[in-house]
This record gives sequence, structure tokens and C-alpha cells, in this order.
Amino acid sequence: MLKYLLLLLFVISLDANSIKIASYNVENFFDLEKNNSEYQEYIPNGSSLWNQRSFDVKIKNLVKVIEDLDADIIALQEIENRELIQLLQKELPKYNYHSFIKYSQSAVGLGILSKIKIKDTKHIDVKFRTKFYRPILETTFVYENTEFKIFNNHWPSKAVGESYRIKYAKSLQDRLIKIEKDYDYILLGDFNSNYNEFETFKKSQKLNNTRGITGINQILNTTLDEKYITYNDILKEEKKVHYNLWLDISSNERFSTRFRDENNTPDNILIPSSLFDNKKLSYIPNSFTVFKPDYLYKNNEIIRWKMSDDKFIKIHKAEGFSDHLPIFANFSINKEDRNIIKEIEENKEEIHTIADLYKEEKLTKPFILNDVTVIYKDNEKAIIKKQNDRAIYIYKNAEDLKLGFSYNLQINQIKDYNGLKEIINFVIVDEKKRINNYEDLYLNASKIDIFDFKYQNEVISNLKGTVKNSRLYINEDKYIKLYSRDKDFIPKNTEEITILNAQLAPYKGNMQIIIHKQTDYKIGK
Repeated sequence: MLKYLLLLLFVISLDANSIKIASYNVENFFDLEKNNSEYQEYIPNGSSLWNQRSFDVKIKNLVKVIEDLDADIIALQEIENRELIQLLQKELPKYNYHSFIKYSQSAVGLGILSKIKIKDTKHIDVKFRTKFYRPILETTFVYENTEFKIFNNHWPSKAVGESYRIKYAKSLQDRLIKIEKDYDYILLGDFNSNYNEFETFKKSQKLNNTRGITGINQILNTTLDEKYITYNDILKEEKKVHYNLWLDISSNERFSTRFRDENNTPDNILIPSSLFDNKKLSYIPNSFTVFKPDYLYKNNEIIRWKMSDDKFIKIHKAEGFSDHLPIFANFSINKEDRNIIKEIEENKEEIHTIADLYKEEKLTKPFILNDVTVIYKDNEKAIIKKQNDRAIYIYKNAEDLKLGFSYNLQINQIKDYNGLKEIINFVIVDEKKRINNYEDLYLNASKIDIFDFKYQNEVISNLKGTVKNSRLYINEDKYIKLYSRDKDFIPKNTEEITILNAQLAPYKGNMQIIIHKQTDYKIGK
């Protein structure tokens, strides 16, 4: 039933009254006029070759992306000045309206191109004593007699600690508190914060200078008590909370940038309860998308603006696009859309399979998994699986589960850890029976694509290769990372090994093999 409803949502999104709203960090769009605020590599007609040729390619490529994206409203970051926004308007005549803001001391500002009428433009000041970043651009739109706001953000990068982004979040939240709860608005842009920033930044002493508090999660309230705001509870909260649209897509697909081969989500779209209250403007559930045609994203690489790697001076190659991918979502004023969430919840079937568990971000009520088999055990950790179903990892408190036994389990809480789905709280309802052939539920690694994220948490066998620098080389060019909490468990360089029963797991956008025990592999092929 749910899949048919989602198909219905897609059809509805194509309605004439739907609005596509996008955000795109274009990566340093400068003109050819020197004003002493530009970055060193963008000084016009200098040794970096930021010249007419480079500029022409940059604007041509930017226009192509915006044309192909075809959003009704697109928020842009890293635009040097209003004149460049107006130049884009000339190249893109469908966009009759624009807004722009920038501090004079800053290198870049924020802009909006719109096919929809702009009623008003304001900004929220966020200033520091010694550093200049950007204000927050507040733009008010009117569409079919419906008024709404978009707040375009570009928060400080992670060259500085979280306290800087906290200041942006507090400035924004102070403004939002003054807006009526049922007023429609959208927060978007480059927040330089992952949707799960409260988890990802904790390991960095430099970033975590706020005792675990983040701007995007705890100040803008995309989480409460370290649990994400979801469809199920956004209308129930008295606080001004926000739903992060990254939760609408699979965790392994959540990225708009990649840094050091890891997925990141600095670009976000956050929406309040008013966009779910069945009044005026409404979000169309599951319409959030990362725009990544082949010319922007290919072979696991974002095709960014190219510059030489010369350590003394960066030189423009006059090719490429941006280090960010655009993101967008669809909204509607159709009366027919107004009870969509309620319809989804009313028709949503109970979760009975592990595969369905992967679609959930947070459990609002316990549910039962019947006849699951423990196929791997390591003290308090375990992996469970059902025949013709997926496997999933139990992170802790699995001491009472026995290897090779089947159970009925009540699942109370799940978690997404950097792309890895985990059960973190459960209760044994019933111990069923011993399964003598539980190893039949392992996957033969030679017969599957071990890099396909659909195989996460599976126990794999029969994978052979040579170890080099904690990587298992299957051949000269193809390898997968080996990880273990105990480094002594990792085979030594040049050793040839065969994986016997090890966990396949993603981490920040890259698949790896987790070695829990030395018996997970044998030396020799």
C-alpha cells in the first residue's frame, strides 16, 4: 500500500500548482572586477588565470545546471555580488525575480533566483569581532495568494569550531520565534553541518567546543533528546522543531559533498510543522532529491571546478562545476495534497521484515521481528537475519542471544551510525529453536557486488585477497578497507587471506569489512 501512495505522491508533485525549491552552493562565482575582497586565486587576470576564458566557462556551466534543474526557486551560495545574479537572470530569462545580500567586507554573498514573485527581502545580521562571514537572507514570496518565506543560509566552514555555527543557529531561531507557528517558511542553504552533526563532530576537539551541542540539531531542533524529528511527531511538538529532508532518502544516498572519500551533507533543507498542517503551502513527502546527472557526479566523484594542485599558487583549468551538488524538494498548495501524511500513516503496514526496518529512521512504537536467526555473535554484539530477508547488526546487549538460534524479538530502538543501520535496544520475546544450517544465510562474496550498500550488515564468506595498509586487494585495482577496533586483528601487509565470516558495513559512504575476531578469516587462499 505504501509504495502505491508514494507513486501517487510523485504524480501529484507534477501538478501545475507544485513548486520546486532548490539550493546550490556554486563554489566561488566571482566577476572580473578587482575590489580587494576576492580570494587570492580569484584576483582577475592574474597568475591564477581567473580571466575571461575561465569566467565564460564558469557561467556557462552554472547556467546549464540551473536550466537542467529547472527549479521554480533556487537559492545560491558563494556569489560575489548582485551584478552576477543579474547576469544569471539575463542568461536565464525564466527567472524574473531575484534577491541578494552580502557584507561589503566578505568575499561572497547569497542570492535567490525565482520564477515566483518576491514580495520582500530582509536579512539577519550575524557578525563577529574579527571575522566576516555572511548574513542570512530572508526572502518573502507570494504564490497564488499564498505567502511564505525562504531563509538562505551559508554558515561558517569547519575551519572554525561549532560555536560559530551555534551563533548562526541562535540568530535564526530568534527570528523564527517571532513568526506565527502556522506561518510557512523553509530553511535551506549551506549550513556546513551534517544532518547528524551531533554525532559526527564529537570526535573532533577543534569542532566540538560547545560540549556536544550543535546549531543544526539542538538549536534548530531537528533532534530532541538525540532522536530525529520525524513525520510521526512533528505535529505533536509544542517547541518550534524542524524536519530535515535528508531523512527522506536512504542513509547511504545522503551526500551533497564528498571530502576525503567520505559523504557529507553540509547542504540542508529544514521545514517546520506548518508545512505539514494541511494549510496553504505543504511539503510533498518523499520529494527531496539530490540533483546529480552524470556531468555533475560520475564514478563516485563530484565533478567540481578544477584547479591545479600546485602548492604555491592555484591555477584555474577552466572546467568543472562545483564541489557541491544541488538539492531540491517539491511543495504544493493543492487541497488534494493536504492529508497526504495522514494517509501514509493510516495505510502504512506494520513492519514485519528486517528489510522494512531499513526504511525507518526512528521507531515511534515497538514492533516484533519473528523467526530471526543469529548468524554471527561477538560477546554483546550480534547479526541477525531471516531467510529471504536482509541482515541487521545488534550493537550491544546481545549477550543472551545464542549463535545459530532463532528468536522472536521486540525491537525498541534503531540508529543510523555514519550510514550503518543498527539495533540499539531490543527485548527477547521468545527463544524458538536451534538452526543447524545457519551458515547457509551467509553470502558468498564471489557472487555478489560487495560494494553495493544493499548488502550492508551481511555476513560474507569466500572472499580472497592480499592485505596492504589495512586494505584487502581483490586484484591490483580493486580493494576494500578492513576495519577492526582491535588493530591486532588486522592481517599484516602482504598476507594472503580468505574471509570466512565477516561483517560487510558502510562507513561515511564507503563499504568496508569489519573484523570482530581473528576467526573471521584465515591466512592463505
